[in-house]
Amino acid sequence: MPAHPGYQPGPPPGPGPAPRIGPGSPQPLPGAGPDSPGLQPQISPAQAAPAVWNRQGQHRGWTDRGQISHSTASHQPVPGMAVALAVALAVALVPLAAEAGKDPLLNICMDAKHHKSQPGPEGKLYEQCSPWKDNACCTANTSLEAHKDQSYLYNFNWNHCGVMPPKCKRHFIQDTCLYECSPNLGPWIEQADSSWRRERILHVPLCREDCEQWWQDCKDALTCKENWHQGWNWATGTNRCPWGSACRPFRQVFPRARDLCEKIWSGSFSYSPEPRGSGRCIQMWFDPAQGNPNVAVAEYYAWRRRSSPAHTAAPQSDRAARALPRALLLLLLALALLLPPEGLRPGGSL
Repeated sequence: MPAHPGYQPGPPPGPGPAPRIGPGSPQPLPGAGPDSPGLQPQISPAQAAPAVWNRQGQHRGWTDRGQISHSTASHQPVPGMAVALAVALAVALVPLAAEAGKDPLLNICMDAKHHKSQPGPEGKLYEQCSPWKDNACCTANTSLEAHKDQSYLYNFNWNHCGVMPPKCKRHFIQDTCLYECSPNLGPWIEQADSSWRRERILHVPLCREDCEQWWQDCKDALTCKENWHQGWNWATGTNRCPWGSACRPFRQVFPRARDLCEKIWSGSFSYSPEPRGSGRCIQMWFDPAQGNPNVAVAEYYAWRRRSSPAHTAAPQSDRAARALPRALLLLLLALALLLPPEGLRPGGSL
């Protein structure tokens, strides 16, 4: 007659003390008596573990701390795994949270030839580029090359119509430093269809005094072109005046300060009627001891661009979209490493 499930077997026949039955000791299988061959061997309480039953009610064997008695034994999650999974998920979601909380128009670098991928401090930037050393999109080497008459940056020669006067050249050096080093041009970054850069700036509002002084210091210098972005003779590897063009004073090529600022780099700048310190125009020249005034200007125009339906932030949205798959990949890797294998799940499924 089968033993009642609550029945505790008595001592086995023959001499010897009765086996100790404790809370951690294995119990006989249903239908097994004390003399049944199905009775499990005695194990110590330190080794004992609960019996494992699958979803069909079938016994799957005893387990101890060193072995799994059946190849399809269930995997019991442990607190350490839950903590590790939570930490991995948090780490994976950090880039997503950071990207969601970051304004894509502020404190960024252009995707261009010599720019860093992210702005950051530089130990020392050369001379006129030094105002950006605390947070720059350029390297120290780029800042040095920006001061050369003909550098490896773009093989561009300022002296294409004779030697450019130093008082004029310093504005072009400062213009180069602003372009290469500033992290505050985000509201004016646009996609560029070029072999040497994917992004450019367009219509950056340059402060009135910066533009006027640039024109005053260069009006007697010579040039042969209005748009310096294109149309040069590059046969020698550097820019030379196109065949048939004549060198003329800047004041003839650019009759007004507005013409110089807006035409020389094909619309990169626009002439702003606003003065320096207004918070409404970008300054090429500023005293870093007083802070970078262009930070507030970028914030103002970023707000205007976001609030205007006529403007979009496509380049920055693309930038954020490129960052998203990396965070998702990290999340999937964390899940793959920490979730139990299929064969160790009870019943072979979740």
